[in-house]
Amino acid sequence: MLMCGRYAVRQDPAALAGEFDAVDRTDGALEPDYNVTPTKTVPIIVERGAERSVRPVRWGLVPTWAKDATSGPPMINARAETITTKPAYAESAARRRCLMPASGWYEWKPDDKRRQPYFCRRGDGESLAMAAVFSAWWPPSGDPLVTCAVVTTDAVGELAGVHHRMPLVLPRSAWSEWLDPQRTEVPELLSPQPGVLDELVLHPVSTEVNNMRNNRPELMERAEPVPEPAEQAALFES
Repeated sequence: MLMCGRYAVRQDPAALAGEFDAVDRTDGALEPDYNVTPTKTVPIIVERGAERSVRPVRWGLVPTWAKDATSGPPMINARAETITTKPAYAESAARRRCLMPASGWYEWKPDDKRRQPYFCRRGDGESLAMAAVFSAWWPPSGDPLVTCAVVTTDAVGELAGVHHRMPLVLPRSAWSEWLDPQRTEVPELLSPQPGVLDELVLHPVSTEVNNMRNNRPELMERAEPVPEPAEQAALFES
């Protein structure tokens, strides 16, 4: 399973604009989403000129040079280790960086047949700022399609016990530097920043998350995990 493949945004664009010192430019195109899946329209934070804004884009990056916007699986993740050299992401990494706000992300252990989901969020309830990149693909006619991808890195600490990758979460002190379009290189930001992991908490949530049609705030709440196979068998023993 790819990581990060599912997340939640409980804040509406106006609230996100307040959190990120930005202007809401979504024109009513977005609402809170508690089970965000690839190819959905999602909010990003961008900075152009003197303005930082919230914009709606599609999750799943399409490079500027792609022949069409539908070939191949959605490019939802960009590895921090290769983002500056891989052709699909290099141009965006240099000139089109953004933040993807999230209330938290869902994750599953790759070999867990129970499909038990976990949710990682900030302990104080504020939004996470996931490092991301975006791109604008121009069709033969019509408006450009703007898309994005989450930057991921090796998971560390408790998170590594669930999945070997995690989103690159940036602290507020790094937002301006990451968003600055005048900076073409930010190597010091392409790894987990000190203190960020101390703010994160991880807990099991309901398997209702597994069905992408389920979309309600309760999906983010702690729930009793599905029993391990051995525990399930024990329930039927006398």
